[in-house]
Amino acid sequence: MHTYDAILPAPMCRLGACFDGDALTRLDFLSLDTAVSTLLDARAEHLARELAAYWDDAAHAFDLHFELSGTPFQQRVWRALMAIPPGHPTTYGALAKQLGTAARAVGQACGSNPLPILVPCHRVVAANGLGGFMHAAAGAPLDVKTWLLAHEQHAPDHDDR
Repeated sequence: MHTYDAILPAPMCRLGACFDGDALTRLDFLSLDTAVSTLLDARAEHLARELAAYWDDAAHAFDLHFELSGTPFQQRVWRALMAIPPGHPTTYGALAKQLGTAARAVGQACGSNPLPILVPCHRVVAANGLGGFMHAAAGAPLDVKTWLLAHEQHAPDHDDR
């Protein structure tokens, strides 16, 4: 169990946030019955405002200082995830082809993503269905993925603004 610098509300869950200095380093989905932080420092307040903007508009471009810690391969996959626009999910296979690797490797990197939502691993689905989420093939993680994809389904393209 992680110790969080802040626990924030979200429409479908709670979000546990970890910071290293001013940089957001981890964002975990927690159950709805998790207590929300009552006192937020400036970093958590900024994160809460950015998340609120995303809940209001799925095409919101996050303005947050964050650091991703992972292998070079994971970093490459995570950069590719950030290029997927909201409302336009891709498949593990298509992303693997783009990166010159295997779909399973892409899925493992997606599941190890420490900053979901900001690095939108939920936008990668299986060829014949939802696929997994956060190394899970069923349960609450897939409920979160389903919610996020539905939230983004009608997001305007950034180019349309």
